[in-house]
Amino acid sequence: MESIAAQLKRGISRQFSSGSLRRNLSRQFTRQASLDPRRNNQRFSIGRQSSLDPIRRSPGPVQPELTVPENLDSTMQLLFMACRGDAKGVDDLLNEGIDVNSIDLDGRTALHVAACEGHVEVARLLLTRKANLDARDRWGSTAAADAKYYGNTEIYYMLKARGAKVPKTRKTPMTVANPREVPEYELNPLELQVRKSDGISKGTYQVAKWNGTKVAVKILDKDSYSDPDTINAFKHELTLLERVRHPNVVQFVGAVTQNIPMMIVREYHSKGDLASYLQKKGRLSPSKVLRFCHDIARGMNYLHECKPDPVIHCDLKPKNILLDSGGQLKIAGFGTVRFSLISPDEAQLVQPEPNIDLSSLYVAPEIYKDEVFDRSVDAYSFGLILYEFLAKS
Repeated sequence: MESIAAQLKRGISRQFSSGSLRRNLSRQFTRQASLDPRRNNQRFSIGRQSSLDPIRRSPGPVQPELTVPENLDSTMQLLFMACRGDAKGVDDLLNEGIDVNSIDLDGRTALHVAACEGHVEVARLLLTRKANLDARDRWGSTAAADAKYYGNTEIYYMLKARGAKVPKTRKTPMTVANPREVPEYELNPLELQVRKSDGISKGTYQVAKWNGTKVAVKILDKDSYSDPDTINAFKHELTLLERVRHPNVVQFVGAVTQNIPMMIVREYHSKGDLASYLQKKGRLSPSKVLRFCHDIARGMNYLHECKPDPVIHCDLKPKNILLDSGGQLKIAGFGTVRFSLISPDEAQLVQPEPNIDLSSLYVAPEIYKDEVFDRSVDAYSFGLILYEFLAKS
């Protein structure tokens, strides 16, 4: 009993400390303002966890006499009742209007929890209330997969009889063996809403939403997982984006590397790139030219001074420079070109290098001649951008 209570205390301590539940100090349960199945901002950490969770915690079933902790909102109450095996409590909550498919921070539903714990009556009740059979949590697991993993055969076959699917475990080229090695930047793919678009070409970023915020997402094409060059290019871009932080460099948000499809997520800028801006605006005032040059110079100087090795862009051009909402320029596209360092100050492209348009006017001669180059290739590109600014001023 004490160990379960300790789990509960740990599981919700962060939620209390964040102030999200602190407002209600009475013994009445807090109800969600909305009854739709949107993601809850709390994680249900009691009892058995997802069968595909990299860190599987299996402390055993929750004792039925344990009372519901105070101040849990409706979704967490529903998951707790399902975890405890309290079919009547679940039924009462559903009758109050709580969505049967409400999910916690990890995308787990009451059916997931009941399947993990082996509570047949609760699972049966949830199914009669039209619970989603194939709802997937953040790791891609379904209720049927959880029931199968924990040996709850009655629930497993009940779900299978209703057409439930058991997802196949798919490893990515970056899957880690030790769960503790999962990178800190790893995002939950269920938190990303990517709009499908026929106009998106391979290797480009597209608009998506991450927890309601617009972001830019690059999705690794499914045919690329067997191509070592593509995987290495993905890793290279990810490594560079992760290590840089500057006001004039595009901000890295996170990545999906432990689930398919693999993705890189960065900040989104609705004003687009500098090339489109110049085409639309035409003439630039001298003050704007000076400010734009200052933004680019600051961003590039930061990249060139990165330790232990400088980041040489190799493909600096207006198309790879973004405008934020305040009109400030941010360097982008610097992780798409791969090169090998010959010395601390000199490098050469990794061949073949498909990401550089060698016909671009902004590319330094050393690049398209496949010669050894240094940071001066970016100075060359910057000079041409400055010339374009002056020509339009």
